[in-house]
Amino acid sequence: MMKRGLMTSITAPWRAVALCLPVATVLVASAPAAHAQDVTSREGLALQNQIMALKQAMSQMQTSGGAMAPPSATPAPSSSSGNGDLTAQLLDRVTTLEQQQRDMRGEIDQLTNDLQQKTAALSKQIADNQFAAQNGGGGGGGGAAPAAAAAAGAASESAAPAKSAATTPDALLASGKAALQKRDYDTAHDNAERALKNAKGAFKVDAQFLLAQSLAGQKQYRQSAVAYYDAYRQSPKSARAPDALLGVSASLLAMGDKKAACQALGKLKAEFPSPTQRVSHAAEIYAGRGGCQ
Repeated sequence: MMKRGLMTSITAPWRAVALCLPVATVLVASAPAAHAQDVTSREGLALQNQIMALKQAMSQMQTSGGAMAPPSATPAPSSSSGNGDLTAQLLDRVTTLEQQQRDMRGEIDQLTNDLQQKTAALSKQIADNQFAAQNGGGGGGGGAAPAAAAAAGAASESAAPAKSAATTPDALLASGKAALQKRDYDTAHDNAERALKNAKGAFKVDAQFLLAQSLAGQKQYRQSAVAYYDAYRQSPKSARAPDALLGVSASLLAMGDKKAACQALGKLKAEFPSPTQRVSHAAEIYAGRGGCQ
């Protein structure tokens, strides 16, 4: 009877440990495949080794019926008090290992989230760079990006040589168009704004159109859409109006607003049923990209 009672007092505390150890082992084994690299790190291997050592110690204790001494420098007396202390130590150790495992998983989740954000930002930057490069092209070919028609409109005009100190609206426009051809969008934007202060009539429409082109080159698509529409509104029946509506559509497509881009193309088709071949071809490209009906 005394032996059976002693075995019961020794074995009962270790049952709690036996229930805790598989939990820690499962936490390590159930890590996602995407985190395999972190599990194989020095910290992960150390945790696994420590858990395996505890598991082996538990197996030996169960095999020997609780007669094995605790893993310490000074053997503990084979009493219920000593076993209770050992159980508490092992439970504390398992709790510590579990907390370390949770900390590692938290760091992995944070790194994964950071990677996803950087990947999304990089994808957006690549798309913006592609659009800007195509937007600066001179012709309106089949492979042109949104705003290609606007760039083609600028290229089709004869640009006067830029003056060193342009002050008149026509001189500022000539200098701004030359800067636009060189993809110097900041200079083009500055000249367009200066020209708008004193320009009148056709010069004012051209200055507004140049402002819209420079904004598109700077990837300020929302502002460029407004500027293109202002150029159309100032002279809705001029030869510049179809290009302005194309610019509105191109800027909206760059923003991802396909519905509004299609509405701009619908307005272009309704007000200019027989546009030039260049405008018609560009409108077809934009309609395809926007999924317009």
